[in-house]
Amino acid sequence: MDTQDVIIRVEELVAGYQERVVLDGLNFEVNRGEILAILGGSGSGKSTLLKHMIGLYVPSSGRIWIEGEDITSAEEDNRLRILRKFGVMYQSGALFGSMTLLENVRLPLEEFTDLPAEAMDLIARTKLGLVALSDFPNFMPSEISGGMKKRAAIARAMVLDPGILFLDEPSAGLDPITSAELDALIISLARNLKMTFVVVTHELRSILTIADRVIMLDSNTKKIVATGNPRELRDSSDNEWVRRFFRPEIAAAKEAP
Repeated sequence: MDTQDVIIRVEELVAGYQERVVLDGLNFEVNRGEILAILGGSGSGKSTLLKHMIGLYVPSSGRIWIEGEDITSAEEDNRLRILRKFGVMYQSGALFGSMTLLENVRLPLEEFTDLPAEAMDLIARTKLGLVALSDFPNFMPSEISGGMKKRAAIARAMVLDPGILFLDEPSAGLDPITSAELDALIISLARNLKMTFVVVTHELRSILTIADRVIMLDSNTKKIVATGNPRELRDSSDNEWVRRFFRPEIAAAKEAP
């Protein structure tokens, strides 16, 4: 991967709610084709950062560039065009309960393309195949497992062929085996389809498995406290908070009476 091939750039981002600042002057880049994980403790602003990166919120100040275009200032048609550069999988999956998996996945095609129905079905089925759900197009969300719902949500996020996927807590609520299967899927999609992933997660095993690089947010300073390869940070960081995050068993032992 060319580390100079930047696909997302966040510049001096300040964000919060009313008078409360949550993120203060964030600067970082995401390289094309990498899996970047956003980490931090409760209240550190992980979800706030994600919502700003996907254009749900407007920052107090600063800029967010998606493939060279500023999503924070774009309007109307330009904004819609930038939004189509990425897909989003929300924590719950956010599938529509009254629609089959096929109907859920093809929904963005109905909203944003003029393709014939047969073509939309074919594309949706292809995306379901990429997430190992070829045999479940006519199932309702209530008829499948939590892990399958997450995979169906990823298929829907991919259906317009974006180069970037944002995943919000993809492993949340999953058992270890299902979580490991989802991690393997994310790695496979990133490597085989050359996709870029930005993942918000607190699952340590998943972080160490999938992430090429992490940024760690600190709720006290409201800034990035560390960035780098997660295994290198675990093994050699000189920041105590970072060490405690990656080695909770050591922190627990120190706190034990």
